Amino acid sequence: MKQFGVQMIDHSISSQWWKKIMEHFIRVGDTFEIRCWREETAEIREASLYGTAIDDKYEVSIKGMVTKEMLEKLLTEEPTDKSTYNKMTKYFTIHVANNLCDIWSGHYGTEMVIDIIADADIEFFEQVMEQYPEEFSVGIF
Repeated sequence: MKQFGVQMIDHSISSQWWKKIMEHFIRVGDTFEIRCWREETAEIREASLYGTAIDDKYEVSIKGMVTKEMLEKLLTEEPTDKSTYNKMTKYFTIHVANNLCDIWSGHYGTEMVIDIIADADIEFFEQVMEQYPEEFSVGIF
């Protein structure tokens, strides 16, 4: 098992790298948690279609199971609000743990921490990220 920490440096990059990783590692039936800021009402409403929302003091946590429709949306949608971040996803945090990995996509997908279990999946991740040598800082722990 290896853990990678990814930080986007080039904030003009497209979301294709993020989508490749999410498509490879997330499966229909996986449990997920999506965290949104309380004022992100549209995002909370949409994520709540796939799980149950719990209101924390500053955030809302939505927990559920990944459906085919949810995964398709994650892999095809392009966030339109890019005023603060070049968002890869409209959700502030997405967490999924399964038999392939434990992945935390944070700050709208501009940061990622992923524990990868199998060597073949580690190789896949490294091949995706090596296509972007100047765009990310990648740490291995």
